[in-house]
Amino acid sequence: MLGGRCLSSSRDRFLGVFGSGCWRTLADCPCLTSPAYLENHLSWTVQIKRWVSYRMTFAYLNKMKSYRMITLDASWRTDWRGMRYPVTRLYSTSQTTVDSNEVKTFRTLAHRWWDEQGTYAPLHSMNDLRVPFIRDNLLKTVTDHQPGKPLSGMKILDVGCGGGLLTEPLGRLGASVIGIDPVDENIKTAQHHKSFDPVLAKRIEYRACSLEEIVEETIETFDAIVASEVVEHVLDLETFIQCCCRVLKPGGSLFITTINKTQLSYALGIVFAEQIAGLVPKGTHTWEKFVSPEKLESILESNGLSVLTVAGMLYNPFSGYWHWSENTSLNYAAHAVKSKAEEPPAPTEFFLNRETERLQANDSANPGAHEELKK
Repeated sequence: MLGGRCLSSSRDRFLGVFGSGCWRTLADCPCLTSPAYLENHLSWTVQIKRWVSYRMTFAYLNKMKSYRMITLDASWRTDWRGMRYPVTRLYSTSQTTVDSNEVKTFRTLAHRWWDEQGTYAPLHSMNDLRVPFIRDNLLKTVTDHQPGKPLSGMKILDVGCGGGLLTEPLGRLGASVIGIDPVDENIKTAQHHKSFDPVLAKRIEYRACSLEEIVEETIETFDAIVASEVVEHVLDLETFIQCCCRVLKPGGSLFITTINKTQLSYALGIVFAEQIAGLVPKGTHTWEKFVSPEKLESILESNGLSVLTVAGMLYNPFSGYWHWSENTSLNYAAHAVKSKAEEPPAPTEFFLNRETERLQANDSANPGAHEELKK
C-alpha cells in the first residue's frame, strides 16, 4: 500500500510538471526549487528506496538462504561486452550426499564390522592393499619420517569409515585420523573397538555425520582424505568430490577405492556376489551408482585434482585375498592430488626480472652493451 500511494503521488507530480504536452524547465517552475518541495520530494524518495530495498532484500534472502556460491577458478565466460567473469555454480548447503536407503542397509549390519569371517571379510582383506597404497603415496610427499610411525604429523579424514576397519591401521601408522559416518550404529561400533587399544585413544576421533556437515569447519584442514568403498553409495558424486576438495589442503591427497561400471561388475558384483554366492547382503550395491575410472577422473580434474594413479584390484572369493591388476573392469583404486595455488610474483621481483631479461636481450644483440653494464 505504501508503494501504491508513493507511485500514485509520483504520477501526479510528473503530470504536473510535464502537463499539456509541453516540456518545462526548472526556471519555468520555481515551485520545483522551493525548500518545501525539495523536503517533501526527499522524504518521498527515501520512502520509495527504503520500500524497494526491503522488498529486494527479503526476496533475495528467501531465494538464497539455502544456497552457496562456488567459484570455479578454471572456468570463465565472456559476456556480450567482451567482459570475462568466473563461472559460478549454486549448490544447496542443505543438500546431502547420503542415501537414506543405504543408511538403513548399513544400520542392520553395524554389529558385523569386526567379524573377519563374516559379511565384511573382503574389506578386512582389502587392507593388505589399500593401507600400503595410502602409506607409500603419502611418504612420497615427506622428506623424513619416524620409524614405526611413518605418518606421524599427518591429518587424515576417513569418509564413510564404517566400523573403523581402515581408520585404525592409519592411526597405528602415526596419523591423526578423523573417521566420519552418517550411521550412528557404525560409529558406536568403531568407538567400542577403538577402546581396546589405548594407543589409538589420542590419534583417532569418530563423528556421526556426513561429509558436507563438516565442510565449513574443516576447510583445507587435511593432508589426505580416504573414501574407500564409499563413492558407489553416495547420492551426488560431484557434490561429494567438491566437498572433499574443499577440506583438503593444497597439495593434499585423495584416495578412492570403488567399483567400475561395466557389464562384468554387474554380473560378478551384484548377480554372483549378492544373489548367488551371498558374499555380501542383497541390496548392498546399486549398479547405476558404480563409476568408471574415466568419469571419476573427469570429475576430479574439473575440481582441481590431478589423478596420479589408477590401479585395478581383483578379489579371489575362494582364497579370500586381493591382488593388484592392470585390469580395472571390476574394482580399482585411484590417487589424486589437489593442485597448489601459485602465488603471483611480487611487483619488485617482477620488474627486476623483466629488466634483467631486457638487458640480456640487448647484450645478445649488441656486443658493446656488456661493456656498458660493467661501467
